[in-house]
This record gives sequence, C-alpha cells and structure tokens, in this order.
Amino acid sequence: MRLGGRLAAAIEVLDDIGRRHRPVADALKDWGLSHRFAGAGDRAAIGNIVYDALRRRRSAAWLFDADTPRALAFGALLLEWDETPESINRALEGDRFAPAPLDADELQAFAARQAGDAPSAVRADIPDWCEPLLERSFGGDWVDEAGALAARPPLDLRVNTLLSDRPRVLAELAETGAAATKLAQSGLRIPPIAGDGRHPNVQAEPSFRKGWFEVQDEGSQVAAELASAQPGMQVLDFCAGAGGKTLALAAAMDNRGQIFAHDAEKARLAPIFDRIRRSDARNIQVLAKPAEVARLAGRMDLVLIDAPCTGSGTWRRRPDAKWRLTGRQLDVRKAEQAEILENAKAYVKPGGRLVYITCSVFRDENHDQIERFLDANPDFASLDHEALFADRLPGKTGAARIDRDRGIVLSPLRSGTDGFFFAALSRRV
Repeated sequence: MRLGGRLAAAIEVLDDIGRRHRPVADALKDWGLSHRFAGAGDRAAIGNIVYDALRRRRSAAWLFDADTPRALAFGALLLEWDETPESINRALEGDRFAPAPLDADELQAFAARQAGDAPSAVRADIPDWCEPLLERSFGGDWVDEAGALAARPPLDLRVNTLLSDRPRVLAELAETGAAATKLAQSGLRIPPIAGDGRHPNVQAEPSFRKGWFEVQDEGSQVAAELASAQPGMQVLDFCAGAGGKTLALAAAMDNRGQIFAHDAEKARLAPIFDRIRRSDARNIQVLAKPAEVARLAGRMDLVLIDAPCTGSGTWRRRPDAKWRLTGRQLDVRKAEQAEILENAKAYVKPGGRLVYITCSVFRDENHDQIERFLDANPDFASLDHEALFADRLPGKTGAARIDRDRGIVLSPLRSGTDGFFFAALSRRV
C-alpha cells in the first residue's frame, strides 16, 4: 500500500473509533481481519497514523480547525511524520485508494493556524477539563509534561536476573537497538519508532521464550525497585493483576522468602501463571480467594498496592483512554483507591512497609490519597522519599519529582518513563 491507501485506512479506523466508542486496539484488529490483503508493514503504518492522531488529537484538530477523522489523520502526518501539506498532496497524486488531497480551504486553515499561538490545552494535547489537574500536579511545567505524554513511547524490557543478566540479553537483542536503561538496574530500552516503522516482536525471540526478560516500562521497574523487597521477606502484592511487579519482586528477592499475589478480580490474574513458569520464579503463591488472603493479616513485611487508577501516566501507549476519561471515572477511581488502602493496611505487620503505586500523574490519585490515609491512620508514617530514592538510585534524584513526605513522581519529561507515582509508608512498632 502507498501512503494514500494507508491514510484512507487510518481515517476509516478513526471514524470507527469515534462512532462506536471503541478501544483503538480493537478497531485496528477488526480492520486488519477484514482487509487481509494488507501486509504487516501496512498494518503497522496504519496503526502509527491512528495512534499519532489520538496522541495529538487536539493539536491535529487545531491545524485544520476541525475534529474529523480526516483532519486528525492528516494532522498526524504533519505533526509526527515530518510531512508538509505539499509533500502529502504529491504523495496522493494518482493513487486511486487515497483520500482527496488537501483542498484550498484546508490549506488556508492550516496556514492561518501555523501563524497563531495555540491555547495551552491544545499544545498539551489534553481535554480541557484535565488542565487544572495537570497544572496542580506539575505547576508551571504542566504543558511540557502533558506534551511528553503525547509522544511516541519506547519499548522497555526488564531482564529476569533469576535466569540471565543484562549483558547477556543485550547481546541476544543486539539487532533490535536495545540499550541499558538510565534508571532501572535491570532494564533495556528500544527507542521509539519513527514514521511508519515498528518495534521488533521481542516476544518471538528465543531469549523471551526462555524467560530471560519481560516487557515492562522502566517506570514500573523503578517502582518495584523502590519497594525494596529483600530475600527472605513475606510480601503481599495486593493488586497483582498480570504479575509484572510480582515477577520483579521475585527476582529482587532471589527466589527467597514468599510473595503472595492477589487481585480482587480473578480474571486479571490469568496471565500470571504462564509468566511465573517461564520466569523460574519459585517463591510466588497466587491467592484468588479472599479467605486465603485473610490469613495473612498482620504478617507481611511488605504490602504492595499497584492501585487501579485513571492511567493518565500511560497516555503515550493508550492515547484513546485520554479522550474517554471523565471526571466521574476519576471520582470512582479515587474511592476505590481509598478503600484498597484501608483494606491493605491490615496485612502489614508492625515495622512493616505499605507501598502505594499508581500509573497516574494526577495529584488527586497520588499525594492526596497518601495525605488522607496518614491523617486517618496515625499508626503509619511516611518514609523519607528523598533518602529512599537516593539509596536505591544513587545520583539520579534529578530524574524524579520527589516530595519527601508524600511520594515520588516519574514522568516522560523528567524521567523518560511512563508516568508513575510511588509512596512508601511504615507501620509503627
């Protein structure tokens, strides 16, 4: 397929997403199934246009003063593919599968917008209602921070130190362009793709099948490292989900001690069993029944909460979620987080640690939750997060926003990771 056919397909997918309010992954999968003539390269390029259009939706719509699938797809090429209106129109000439080229009105709108200053929410590529949330979280840097959440993400991997080490995995993946991460001690990073490129299918690598590495954002890896799980500990991963942090904790503990992986929604635990087998983690027990977890009350050295949240820190990877999110959903998440914190505290033994993590950058889900919890639970105290970060990641404190008493924020702009929040509390003896 030429650019014109790919552009037309992207417009079709964006229209499907808008009309049927569908997740982008589902819409792209269905398009591929109904257009089997499209090769892997075509599907990747179409997906790139669609994802770029959703990441940059506000600024793409601004360019043409229109929020149509056509405007978003053309805007994506102009903003992320180093195209110009002239280069796009030339590429569409003679392509019977292409959409109509940019017309005089569109070219005039584009020229006028280029000469003007876009509003802050447009430059940040966010819904208007999120502006005060991000400004409260990031202060004067909020536009740049939000803009970084609209960029293409890298592909991050975590080396499973139970079975391999970073130099060995780097050698295995040399052709992918992987390099050691700057923060995570066992991380590898494959840089963001450009244009119509695509990331390598690392899960097809023999080294992945052998359990030598997992796909995991560097920010998630750092959060697991900050949790400071040690060999011999008794650990409860209270919202384990698919088990990414569970496996990272098992490696940090060198298979010594015990990790109990639990999730209130059993279906979320489904992937963890194959991942445990492949990783050679032997100190993990999966507990799906509430009665099984209840027996752990007051016995845990470490309780980790990877709390359900808005996912605002993952907007680079899930840009459609940015536009589906509502204030009502934020309120629901905040209530869930408060309830989980209250439930999880019962499992922490005196002198033990309660760790709270989200993949959100909203202060409402992060610092505010910790402050509320501490006010209501005087038997818990905040750790010194500046000292904790400096101890676990020496010389890297400038890579995060650290509130000594309330927690640590990682972000694409500051840390080069997805957006994460981490807080650690200790139970008084």
